[in-house]
Amino acid sequence: MKVMTPECDEQRDAWLARLCADIYGRKAGLSPLVTFTGTRQLLFAHEAARLWALVDDRGRPGALALLTLDASGAGMTLWLHASPGGDRESLRRLIRELAQKAPLRVDAADQDEEAFFRRCGIERWFAIPGGRRVGLSSHHPARGVSELEPALSFDDDAVLRRFKHDPHFFEQEKGRFVERLAAFPG
Repeated sequence: MKVMTPECDEQRDAWLARLCADIYGRKAGLSPLVTFTGTRQLLFAHEAARLWALVDDRGRPGALALLTLDASGAGMTLWLHASPGGDRESLRRLIRELAQKAPLRVDAADQDEEAFFRRCGIERWFAIPGGRRVGLSSHHPARGVSELEPALSFDDDAVLRRFKHDPHFFEQEKGRFVERLAAFPG
């Protein structure tokens, strides 16, 4: 098993489509398509996000992680992560590898998620408003919550509006999502 980023746009899009499907589920309405489209059209286009995978010797991803830059470009946030086969150990290994090399930030919704990220090597933790916790890898430059920059993102509603006002764009993106999802290595 090794950690790698996709070698070409088609592979990247297949991995991204699968990640979105795994995160949102198959009956999530337009959410997977909005995330797929916004990430491709905006974040990837501006080099504000990078997709990583832990792959086996045949190049099949056992875990996927999407990292986005923060506003200053000094840190990265683990935005989406999943294991297509449900293998939490592969996901832990991938996040651990990324935490060892990147200025990584993770947000934990609860104690179980924080414990999982701690097993991934994230050891600096801070409380943030809303009862959430944020963890930073040893490479992250922030020394506290006040130094954290927001992660770069896109406006979901703007993507939805474009779908509504540009049916050709919607059909094109929907077709690409379905095609790329089908191309994910099985």
